[in-house]
Amino acid sequence: MKRILGIELGSTRIKSVLIDEGATVISQGSYEWENTLVDGLWSYSLDNVKQGLQISFLSLAESYKEKYGEPLTTVDAIGVSAMMHGYLAFDKDDRLLVPFRTWRNTNTQSAADQLTELFKFNIPMRWSVSHYYQAILNKEPHVRDVAFLTTLAGYVHYKLTGKKVLGIGDASGMFPISENCYDPDMLGKFNQILEKNGIKTPFDQILPDVLVAGENAGVLTAEGAKWLDPTGNLKPGCVLCPPEGDAGTGMVATNSISPKTANVSAGTSAFLMAVLENPLRSYYKEIDMVTTPDGAHVAMVHVNNFTSEMNAWTNLFEEVIALGNGCISRGELFDALYTKSFEADEEIGGIIGYNFLSGEPIAGVLNGIPIIARMPEGKMNLANFMKMHIYSSLGSLALGCEILAKEKVKIDNVYGHGGFFKTPVVGQSAMSAAVGAPVTVMSNAGEGGAWGIALLALFSYCGKKDLGAFLDGIFLNVQKSTVSASEKETKSFTGFMEKYKKALAIENLAAEVLRC
Repeated sequence: MKRILGIELGSTRIKSVLIDEGATVISQGSYEWENTLVDGLWSYSLDNVKQGLQISFLSLAESYKEKYGEPLTTVDAIGVSAMMHGYLAFDKDDRLLVPFRTWRNTNTQSAADQLTELFKFNIPMRWSVSHYYQAILNKEPHVRDVAFLTTLAGYVHYKLTGKKVLGIGDASGMFPISENCYDPDMLGKFNQILEKNGIKTPFDQILPDVLVAGENAGVLTAEGAKWLDPTGNLKPGCVLCPPEGDAGTGMVATNSISPKTANVSAGTSAFLMAVLENPLRSYYKEIDMVTTPDGAHVAMVHVNNFTSEMNAWTNLFEEVIALGNGCISRGELFDALYTKSFEADEEIGGIIGYNFLSGEPIAGVLNGIPIIARMPEGKMNLANFMKMHIYSSLGSLALGCEILAKEKVKIDNVYGHGGFFKTPVVGQSAMSAAVGAPVTVMSNAGEGGAWGIALLALFSYCGKKDLGAFLDGIFLNVQKSTVSASEKETKSFTGFMEKYKKALAIENLAAEVLRC
């Protein structure tokens, strides 16, 4: 039996999975963590990265030992994935120059706007080049010492292999990609900007090398094995696939890497990835242009805020139930609340809301404030309240999908994964109304990005050349459930979005007044 290890560092959990040659999960482990504010910026400490990875792996190893009666000493291949974007800057001695700056930070608008205008290509605030250039604009002294810039997945991969490389999907969130490498024309323009600011090192010299799925990304070193497994049981020598971002592993985990396919990952944040037949005619600040792990062009609609506010209200309802000594599990409560939303009025009681715990660039909101407003004559009941929260979660995503529709991007089907789809039908129906296409959830959708990067590691180990054909074989007999929004659902969501767009002025005013 082959043992393929996939690790993904998500925003709330570091998950490890071990699969066999048939892609069946044979063991798994996890570690819960949270980001923290460091000097006003969202971050995770690298000590916590190491600790979390070790705990996640050791829990997987313990599960493996219990199941098979022997310690886990060797694996055949490893893949590492993590949250895309962000800023991990090191000097020539591999010292971290500033705390890790994650995708969630929205302090880089000036840099992103200037670079977008320079390149005539959308450069989002989350991208690594935006963080780097903003540090230059802010005259932060550390920028002159940056010798290596990477993502979280690239950092972990470097610790395991000593190789400064990155999968093309993750790399496309650092700097624009063209012909499977960083765009040379844009690099030339940016390097001129750097020279004017006294930065002598060309930007491409501090970026990791770009690799596509299946290419050799190094082997696990003795130091890397000890770094991941402090017990010393894990032996070095196995191959590693190119490290990828969570967007890429989401595409792989849903077999959505071919043109006209799309997938949406919906949890704390959300993103929809539409694989393009042809490039977009123009560039949009609401749409990221990235790639699949094998280099195909993808239009990405990314929203910072998705289910967090709905989760907060569910926590409140859980407290209310506890006051009356009620007995219901958290999962049952979520299912009940989601299902109750089916009883909502078409106008959902005239309730409007925004789930912006942080800024939401796609909606033109720099600083978020969760708010709820309702018309006095509307019916304030639980069904309408929950339907509003579901639609509010989808609002920003729908704004991006409207742009794709204007660009005539054809999407035959959207594959959904993430906590939003755990309750049958409800999330799929609302998502279908938002994206304008049927939404399919597969029986293995809960496996997530750690499983997706394990598939990429298996692909590398097997020496396959066609990622699409490889995934088609993996997904051949997977059970699926497809839901299309009813006419009533579509009409209700369309009405909600009309109010949602008009009332965005309230959200911006609330943030301006309350955050002053």
